[in-house]
Parts: sequence; C-alpha cells; structure tokens
Amino acid sequence: MKVICSSEESLYRPEVYRWRERMELMNPIGEVVVILPCSMKKPYSNSKSHQKFRRATKGYQEVILTSPFGICPREMENTFPINSYDVTVSGDWSFEEKKLAGELLKDYVKDKNVIANVSGGYEEVCIEYLDDVIYTAKEGRPTSNDSIYNLRTELKNYKKVKGRDRLINELRSIAIYQFGVDGKNFISDNTIAKGMYHRRIFTESKQIALLNKDTGFYSLRLPGGELLYDLGINIIEIDFELKTNTLFSPGIEKADNNIIPNDEVVIVRDDEVVGVGKAVLTGKEMEKSGNGVAVKVKDRKK
Repeated sequence: MKVICSSEESLYRPEVYRWRERMELMNPIGEVVVILPCSMKKPYSNSKSHQKFRRATKGYQEVILTSPFGICPREMENTFPINSYDVTVSGDWSFEEKKLAGELLKDYVKDKNVIANVSGGYEEVCIEYLDDVIYTAKEGRPTSNDSIYNLRTELKNYKKVKGRDRLINELRSIAIYQFGVDGKNFISDNTIAKGMYHRRIFTESKQIALLNKDTGFYSLRLPGGELLYDLGINIIEIDFELKTNTLFSPGIEKADNNIIPNDEVVIVRDDEVVGVGKAVLTGKEMEKSGNGVAVKVKDRKK
C-alpha cells in the first residue's frame, strides 16, 4: 500500500507522526553515523544512488534524511510505512520540514562522530542542527565519484561494526518500532535469523516469529507470544477455550488499551498463552464491543 505524501500536511499524518515518535527510541551502533539523502525508489537500497552509497558504507551505521518522516536508520528501511511512501524529492525543504527532521537527527546521533554525504536541503538540515560534521559531497553531487571517494576515505578512520552485531541491532530496532521501548527485550543476544527473504527468527532453537520482508514487521509464533506476555505487551485476556482461528469480542475480559488494528497480539487464558494473532479492533473496542471479530488468530495451542 502506497502512502502518498504530497503536501506539508503529510508531516502530521498518523502513520508519519507515529514513525517519528518511534524513531526517538532508536540508537545508532558503532563509532560513526553516515548521513545520506533519501531516494525516490523504496526501499532506498533498491535505488542506484543507494547501491553506490552502500558499497562505500558497508559495515557502518547509516541514517537517511527524508521528509516527512525525518530520519530512517538503514536497518529500518524495509518497515512500513517508510518502505512504500511516495513523495517528490526536490531537495528543497520548508522551515517545518527542517525543524522536525533536524531535531530528530540531532537526538539520534547524540555524541557519535558524523559524516554527511548530502547536499541541498539535506545539508542545510545538518549544518543547522549538528556540530562537528565532516561533509564529503563535492559540487552538490553526493553520488559523484569524488564524493564516494571522500566518503570511503573518511570512513577508513573508524572500525566497522561486526555483522553479528549489525544483525542483532536490526532485529532489536524493528522490535522496538513494533512493540515499543520494551520490545528490545524481545530479541536476545543469541537470537538468529534464517532465510533470505522472509526470515524465521529463532531464540534457543524455538521460532519466535517470522520477519515479513514485505512489511518489515514480525508475525508472532507461540514462543514469541510467551516472550511478549512476559514483557507485558499487547495482551488480551479471555475466559473460554480458544478452539478456532477467529477471536470474537464477546468473551474478551481485558485487552491492552495500547493495541491498534494490525498489531500482533498475545491471547491469554488463566495466565497461559493460548494463541497469537493480528488485531482487527483497538484494545478499547475489544473490551466494549458486544460482537464482531477482534483478532485473526495465526497460531494457537491445540
């Protein structure tokens, strides 16, 4: 599904606002952060410009500046809605766009070393909101050979982040975005991912979720539901035996009021996880409604 961002009012679309809120929870990894411009093609890595960038920045933390979303750490680029928004990339930024992106960027990089391979409005954001930045783009062309050479040269001053550390950081970042700040504990240090496209996520030999590459979100399995239950996230309590793959509102005793439609949820009976699924209603609607489907159950105890 395309998210059309055609005017400055798009800065305050619900999904855009929520993205920026969750980006405040993100933390960069490694010694240095590389700031890059966005691209028309999504995810960014599919664009020719970012394929050039990535050959130079592999092993380092990248963050993409973009409006109306503000920032996108590289590890989040496959996550909805950043993976499918449509906006004209002009390079010209309004005052409000600069302010929202600049404040978010400043909070994200904190005290890290920063290299910015940007020009135009992107560069203006960096100059206005960041100190001690090394700029590598020559003649306003971040993709030129000279700019890429400068970027490579500057990055040689810093250690690359190990692949394993990058993987765990990616998996945790997605969990934080999807489940909130406590979602970081959904992914342990020994979590592994299997698969080239949709990735199966395992902890202690148990599959806790499937990471859907098309949406960038986790789809829970029962062991993952048990982890979320321990963390107190997205819990629905019922008072009957779950026998079907559809959970209706009647019978739901309590639902986490933070739940919104399409959230992954955990179904609990007598302090035992009996199922996981995708919410159709909000948590408040589940508690108040006397009819209708509340959750599409994807995995349950038989």
